[in-house]
Amino acid sequence: MRKLFYGWIVVAVAVVATLIAAGNRSVPGALIQPLHDSTGWAIQSISFATAIGLVLFGLGAPLSGYLMDRFGPRRITLFGLGLMTLSMALSALMTQVWQLNLVWGVLSGVATGVVGGVLGATVANRWFIQHRGLVTGLFGAATSAGQLIFIPALVFWASGLGWREASWIMAAVSLLALLPVWFFMKDSPAEMGLRALGAAPGSAPMKVTADPGILGKALRAPTFWLLATTFFICGATSNGLVGVHFIPYAVSCGLTPTTASGILAVMGALNFVGTLASGYLTDRYDPRVLLSLYYGFRGLSLLFLPFATTPETLLIFAVVFGLDYIATVPPTVALVADNFGRQNVGTVYGWVFAAHQLGAAAAAWAGGAARDALGEYNLAFLLAGAIGIAAALLSLGIRKPPKLAAAQG
Repeated sequence: MRKLFYGWIVVAVAVVATLIAAGNRSVPGALIQPLHDSTGWAIQSISFATAIGLVLFGLGAPLSGYLMDRFGPRRITLFGLGLMTLSMALSALMTQVWQLNLVWGVLSGVATGVVGGVLGATVANRWFIQHRGLVTGLFGAATSAGQLIFIPALVFWASGLGWREASWIMAAVSLLALLPVWFFMKDSPAEMGLRALGAAPGSAPMKVTADPGILGKALRAPTFWLLATTFFICGATSNGLVGVHFIPYAVSCGLTPTTASGILAVMGALNFVGTLASGYLTDRYDPRVLLSLYYGFRGLSLLFLPFATTPETLLIFAVVFGLDYIATVPPTVALVADNFGRQNVGTVYGWVFAAHQLGAAAAAWAGGAARDALGEYNLAFLLAGAIGIAAALLSLGIRKPPKLAAAQG
């Protein structure tokens, strides 16, 4: 019987950590209303703390990527989960708004950014050459699954027990997640005397050593800026615009919030499927072509959205958009690895991911500003569709060295 490649155990452990990070990132959205009802704090104040967390979540990714490249993912993941545990425990004790900004903003933002931003990309590229795209897709799916699992769970706990008790439960879950990481995660195949899965037969186990000057090299490379720009557009058109404003738009079309949230749940389920499928396809086809197709379909779906005003047409949009919501992640990670080296993925992809989050923050604000100024979302959706198509064209200009990934196995 063939022995299980240890990298799959590392993937399983890292998927658990990614699920927990997604759950912690979901806490503000799930608990904002009960927190407001219990404390009387203004929604705007709570939203400000949440915004701090989103910004630091994005900025935490390049810091985490650099540290993982230098010191390995195991220690950094333990730190991130420990900080999540602390932030959730302290959130259960909050009595002042400044504490909310510290806990939900600074601590939770850094903690979830440390784990949720680049852990999957780092593990996939250290342990796998074969099936690398599929593994990256698994981590994207884990992020979706974490939201699908923990948002209803948090709402249920808060409704039945209270928001403080829900925070304590999340602290306990985060604490328990430390155990498998402590016992089973390894930093690289070389620790086990192994090669990355799919490495050339007979090659020696490769010790992962990051290039300390890789960020400077990346910043001078047009490919980095194409990847960052397209991922900025990805964040703007997905998490920023649709993720924040879909339910208000659907309600403005006459749907009830319950129906709108149900359609959004369908989008989330298709997101899970689409990300796994994208990982499978990334192992077999040119990632640049896949990115171009994903952004093209996304752009067309957003151009269609202003004309989707019924439950049936909004459901059609949810299916199409959901399938490529974060399907862009596996080919983007693959292109980062192929252009800048598998050992440098944490550092470089961390900054590409930060661009994604900046795009999300910008579009979340711009979508709301457009709605307030014009009384509708149509212009915001049409502009998003246009930049989606622009991203499809930009993707074809990304350089993909055909032999770099294999040479570094």
